Order: sequence, then structure tokens, then C-alpha cells
Amino acid sequence: MGFVSFAGRVLFASVFLLSAYQEFSEFGTDGGPAAKALKPKFNILTKHINSIGVVLPPIDMKHVIMATIALKGLGGLLFILSSSVGAYLLALYLYFITPVVYDFYNYDTDRTEFVQLFIKFNQNLALFGALLFFLGMKNSIPKRASKKKGPKSKTN
Repeated sequence: MGFVSFAGRVLFASVFLLSAYQEFSEFGTDGGPAAKALKPKFNILTKHINSIGVVLPPIDMKHVIMATIALKGLGGLLFILSSSVGAYLLALYLYFITPVVYDFYNYDTDRTEFVQLFIKFNQNLALFGALLFFLGMKNSIPKRASKKKGPKSKTN
């Protein structure tokens, strides 16, 4: 069962690790295509937040992409090693990036973008749920006690 659990963690984390590797290799000087794709969506989020009276300072997309690469890369590696910290890092990444990138709520339901974004949003929601399940199971299983046996009592 230990190998199956390890293989499952490797397959699950590969989604994040391969994505982090791709963003890292395409990063360049401006953050690469990931920064270009995220900027308009982040601007919409900023407008929503500004409309409620909170003013956000200007944020460079290059720093956001660096943070996502770090969260996905480090979180994926630690998750493979069955670390709760890795699961928390991946959950943190999904918690913040999913509603920004997959903003289906900004589109009409009859547009094709709505369906595509809604499907991707639900996929990330499922990944988030799997991480919560992992954390719940990890915290509910008691630590193994040592297998040392005590001295046997002699009967007369």
C-alpha cells in the first residue's frame, strides 16, 4: 500500500511540478506568457476590489509568477514526500489563483469562454478538495507507536 500511495502523490504532484517547470522555462525578463495571460484577469480583480473602496498597490506580474512557481515547485516536491506543508502550499496556490485565472463569473453563460473557464474552475476545485482530503486523512491517522514489546510476565 505504501508504493501505491507514493505513486498517487507523484502523479498528483506532477500536475503542479510540470506546470511550474513550464512557467520557469518560459519566464524570460517579463514573466513570460503566464504573466501576459494573468495581467488582464488581475486587472479585472483589481477593479472589483477598488470598487469596494480598497486601494491595492501596483503589483508586478513577474513577482506573482515567481511566487506561483515557488508555491507549485516546492509544494509539489514536499507533497511527494508526504509532507503536510507541501499540501498546504499547493492548497494556498489553488485558493488564490483559481478564482482569478478561471473567472467564469465575468462572462455570460451563453459564451464559449464561460463553459471552458467553468470546467477549469471545477477541476481546480476538485484538486483543492483532494488536498483537503489528504490533509484531513494525514491529521486523523495517529502516529505509529513503537513496536517494542514489553517483558512477558511469567506464570507459575
